[in-house]
Amino acid sequence: MSAEAWRLPPFLRVSVGLHAAGMATLALAPERWPLVVGGLLLDHGLIGAAALWPRSTLLGANVTRLEGVSGEVALTFDDGPHPDVTPAVLDRLDRRRARATFFCVGRKVAAHTDLAGEVHRRGHRVENHTYGHPHGFGFYGPLAMEREIRAAQDVIAAATGRAPRLFRAPVGIRNPWLDCVLARLDLRLVSWTRRGLDTVHGDASGVAARLLRGLAPGDILLLHDGSSARDASGRAVTLDALDRVLDGLEAAGLRSAPIACEG
Repeated sequence: MSAEAWRLPPFLRVSVGLHAAGMATLALAPERWPLVVGGLLLDHGLIGAAALWPRSTLLGANVTRLEGVSGEVALTFDDGPHPDVTPAVLDRLDRRRARATFFCVGRKVAAHTDLAGEVHRRGHRVENHTYGHPHGFGFYGPLAMEREIRAAQDVIAAATGRAPRLFRAPVGIRNPWLDCVLARLDLRLVSWTRRGLDTVHGDASGVAARLLRGLAPGDILLLHDGSSARDASGRAVTLDALDRVLDGLEAAGLRSAPIACEG
């Protein structure tokens, strides 16, 4: 969506109206301030909950699953590229003729330009996961958000020859400014249907089970090539989990495809 076509999401339009009504009420009937304050606190609580819920669409458009597909899911990998883990992920995907979407951190792309280019050359999408993966990203204002995202756009485009069209927020947290910023940069927000928790659990079977349980066409699966937990031997748990997930996809008659960028 272009910046010209962007409109404030309906939930936020209601929020703006509520604030305006509250100000008018205080001007005309200041004794009703407890009612106004209570309503605004509820509104801000809902905004906060929406910001913390990665799959929420209250604060703007959000791709939470593949639409109109049959027999396809989307494997996605965050926080890379990693010089040891990402090549091993690519080899596993190649052996199964699977294609994936990599949400990459700009500073890591700058450090491993050839590897980011290799991800693209092997037929996968290299998309935007901010430049530095700041954990406070959800608290940024619009200018700081745009600087962070635009810096990643530039370095990924230089490494792959293709500007990203998709964006995933660090740890899935957003705020009301993000939708407008993404529209200005012609990016679509993508979250996930299910996550393996491979950054915090070192058991590959458990990670794979969380991704495969109840798996259905259109699901978007979240793994990490750039920040994987390690198993008892020091090996990235994402790798063994990916083997199990690919086995599960094959058994279920599903294949992994990149997330479409149209729309």
